[in-house]
Amino acid sequence: MFDTALTANDLVFLAKGAGITILVTAISVVIGTLLGILFGVIRMQLGPVLAAPLTFFLDIFRSVPLLIQLVLGNAFVGMVLQLQISGFTVACIVLSLYTSAYCAEIVRGGIDAVPEITRRAARSLGLTWGQDMRYIVLPLATRVALPSWIGLALGVMKDSALVYVVQVTELLKSTQILITRLQEPLFLLLICGAFYFVISFPLARFGGYLEKRWSND
Repeated sequence: MFDTALTANDLVFLAKGAGITILVTAISVVIGTLLGILFGVIRMQLGPVLAAPLTFFLDIFRSVPLLIQLVLGNAFVGMVLQLQISGFTVACIVLSLYTSAYCAEIVRGGIDAVPEITRRAARSLGLTWGQDMRYIVLPLATRVALPSWIGLALGVMKDSALVYVVQVTELLKSTQILITRLQEPLFLLLICGAFYFVISFPLARFGGYLEKRWSND
């Protein structure tokens, strides 16, 4: 019969780690999405030449591994800016910028997918640029961008496992602590994977529901 030293308190410890994972992911995805929308719209409006500095800035976050970004971000805040902020805050800042870099490309692609003739028709009806973006472009672009955004959100949730390098005890770090103490790696990693599945499954299903509903409109 299978025997384990895992206790109810250990499961609570893992659940707290999962809570940190959810919180870091939620904050990063929300802020990163808002910044991504802003950056994506700016890039579309300015064109490739004028938006080159912004594009270069975003390319840094897409090109450099997230682990390195977290380490450098933590060092920059502590050693250069001389700010005493928690590793959790550093993790949220870095992950938000990381998310915004990818989200900006998703937004740009979504806006690009809206036919130019549709935008011209909207402007010919007397809509301002802001009204055109709010009522025509962004709603249509959202339908195109949603699958990629869902994938990005799920990716950020899994990438949040790297925030242990800035002393944040999220789900995977909590699992590693228990593995060191209990010496049951396979069983504990199985439980960790189940936690990740429970966190990600509702978001994936919700995205699938929206896609199906919009495709029938």
